[in-house]
Amino acid sequence: MSPAWEDPGLDPLAQLEERIREAAEVIPRLREEKEAALAERDDALAQLQQAQTQYAKLAKELEGLRHERQQVRTRIEKLLGHLDVLTAG
Repeated sequence: MSPAWEDPGLDPLAQLEERIREAAEVIPRLREEKEAALAERDDALAQLQQAQTQYAKLAKELEGLRHERQQVRTRIEKLLGHLDVLTAG
């Protein structure tokens, strides 16, 4: 009986060569996928930055509108007070 390494179907060196060849075929595809994933990440980060900037702008605008609403409310209450005085007298 011959050793297992002499059988071409079980030759460890041939198996290793096959695995290396398969890995060499996969590596370029994996590199492309990595680059695509990094580009997607960069796009997502840019969109996040834009969204954060827009959020800050809208939050500031909202605060301004709330302040303005309060001023209008105060002025209307004063006017209603004046009308009450005029109609009571």
